[in-house]
Amino acid sequence: MKMNIWKELTRPFLVLAPMEGVTDVVFREVICAAGRPDLLFTEFTNVSSYASEKGRANALERLEVREGEQPIIAQIWGKNPGHFAECAGALEKLGFAGVDINFGCPDKNVNKAGGGAAMIKTPELAVECLKNAMGSTRLPVSVKTRLGWSDVAEFREWLPVLLREKPSALTIHLRTKKEMSKVPAHYELIPEIIRMRDKISPDTKLVINGDIRNKAHAMELYRANTGVDGLMIGRGVFANPYCFTDYAPTKEDLMKLLNLHLDLYEKQRKKVAKYPYEPLKHFYKIYINNFSGASELRAKLMETHSVEEARAVLAEVAV
Repeated sequence: MKMNIWKELTRPFLVLAPMEGVTDVVFREVICAAGRPDLLFTEFTNVSSYASEKGRANALERLEVREGEQPIIAQIWGKNPGHFAECAGALEKLGFAGVDINFGCPDKNVNKAGGGAAMIKTPELAVECLKNAMGSTRLPVSVKTRLGWSDVAEFREWLPVLLREKPSALTIHLRTKKEMSKVPAHYELIPEIIRMRDKISPDTKLVINGDIRNKAHAMELYRANTGVDGLMIGRGVFANPYCFTDYAPTKEDLMKLLNLHLDLYEKQRKKVAKYPYEPLKHFYKIYINNFSGASELRAKLMETHSVEEARAVLAEVAV
């Protein structure tokens, strides 16, 4: 019987949120170098892409795992129950510690395709997809979702639908799809959600997500809500890549981390020919901030078109 990673984690555990276009194999290694969370997630992979001969190569690139990343959870999305079964069944062989199903992504294209948060509007289909995944793997299957589609009160009907299936863990982004990230996370609902979990599926680990800035903030939330098992940090990594630690990085630390990111990018570029440079620019604000001349330096970096050009710009800066 394969180990259930969710039962092995010590409460309260900290998790890096799966973020599309962010938590790829390169950035995960950067975060681990700064201060590893207790659990990692991949970007999400479309189960229908995996099930397609044409799309499988791309899906496998997104599911790449490097030595030292364990424990890591593969996140998947879609709307075809059969494809969920096929993809979930293959993930154990790829070295993952678990399978997570995304029922919360607010992206318009994902929702238009019927996946992500759109599953909140089709609960019977969501359950069928979840059951198919659970029945096709020995890995623990978890779910990440939101409170509802448009009304916060929807969580009182939606979350029990998921909890009755006894997922290994349930991560809740404390906003609706409609709210996106435009309003503060609804921390006031955590006690009611804990009671709901305890009544319906007490063995399901409960993870809270939304506006959690860093380890200190996570511990503050946990002390106020000790029924929670884990806390997931997403956008907090953009304010501080050392957010899973108590360490306050210096300018020198951040510049070294940026150079590591560039090194890892070049390494990945040699493996994946279509690994583009432009998305790398979105990460520069993580490292280049809160010091004199930071905005000017970021502006110069945004004008670059290659790692070589970026290194030339950075070489002009005295650390």
